[in-house]
Amino acid sequence: MNRYLADDIGKLILRLTLGLLLIAHGFAKITGGIDGVQAMLAGYGLPQALSYGVFFGEIVAPILLIAGAFTRPAAVVVIINMVFALLLAHTGQILSLGPQGGWAIELQAFFLFVAVAVALLGSGRYALRAD
Repeated sequence: MNRYLADDIGKLILRLTLGLLLIAHGFAKITGGIDGVQAMLAGYGLPQALSYGVFFGEIVAPILLIAGAFTRPAAVVVIINMVFALLLAHTGQILSLGPQGGWAIELQAFFLFVAVAVALLGSGRYALRAD
């Protein structure tokens, strides 16, 4: 297989994996509401209006990632979203193991570091707007 073709397929797989897995979390926010996010923000003295950013980080950005449009900015939005999630909801778990022995925040770390990789790599050839 051509090296460049393999690189572009790898970028597509990263984008689709991040986008599809993250959008499920956004769907849960649409159907279940964002009261929990608002409560966490209020607990830290932050404006509850910031909670609506979760829709950009978990719905809009994943859709852009899946489509391959504005891929790098969308990945940066996911990075910001995950940093907020880690700081607001998972700080106490950063140095912990989960019940099955894995890192307690492995899912959040996965989302964060795959978003960093996508931001650095770009969309690749198989995208609406290659960058």
